[in-house]
Amino acid sequence: MIIGIHTPEFDIEHDLDNVGLAIENLRVDYPIAIDNDYAIWDAFGNRCWPAFYFADRHGQIRHHHFGEGKYEQSEGVLRRLLTEVGSGGIGDDLVSAQSCGVEAPADWDSLRSPENYLGYGRSENFASPDGAVLETPHVYVAPARLALNHWALLGEWTVRVQSAVLHQAEGRIAYRFHARDLHLVMGAATPGASVRFRVHLDGRPPGAAHGTHVDGLGNGRARQPQLYHLVRQCGPVTERTFEIVFFDPGVQVYAFSFG
Repeated sequence: MIIGIHTPEFDIEHDLDNVGLAIENLRVDYPIAIDNDYAIWDAFGNRCWPAFYFADRHGQIRHHHFGEGKYEQSEGVLRRLLTEVGSGGIGDDLVSAQSCGVEAPADWDSLRSPENYLGYGRSENFASPDGAVLETPHVYVAPARLALNHWALLGEWTVRVQSAVLHQAEGRIAYRFHARDLHLVMGAATPGASVRFRVHLDGRPPGAAHGTHVDGLGNGRARQPQLYHLVRQCGPVTERTFEIVFFDPGVQVYAFSFG
């Protein structure tokens, strides 16, 4: 039996409507417990998303894994536990999962960019001159060049502890990264609103390197808060400069992740 535990990382993840939409979009068909008060998180002494715990028929934790990857090892643990209770028909072949878009496993061999946050609580390598002005609107500019894994804001933003909010149209974010995939957790700050945006790679439309939530010209819309898949490089993965411009105010951006 599989049971999922949803413990929020961001404030938007406390909203049950957002959780329900994510469950529907990802086609999750097992029960999900909502841990908004972090009771389960604290009981397990958990410190990361995702975390996997494997319990036997007596409820004893026999294995755990923190973070993504090592899926074959996890399947091996499940096979052993099923064998212990006499389950038959398991077979010898590993399950071949067909995943695409945001669900595709990371390209670990080419991944040189770690997850990063846009709120000042956990952000690293912010490169706009003079740093972030906290909790108040401020007009930012970008440096002439970005080092790998550094990023910058352009336009009028308020940098909060978990996120940054855009106040005027034509605001931008620039990021220098090295990964096959680039994702951005974001959404319209006002429920039901829609924020138009466009993505560029090295100053050009992404073309065949566009992600699930944009077209070849880089056009997309941010609506409900979620993980937006913006870039998937084709062929050899190289260091690139990502830029996203928002044509409407009111977007709230939380974190970049890479795969």
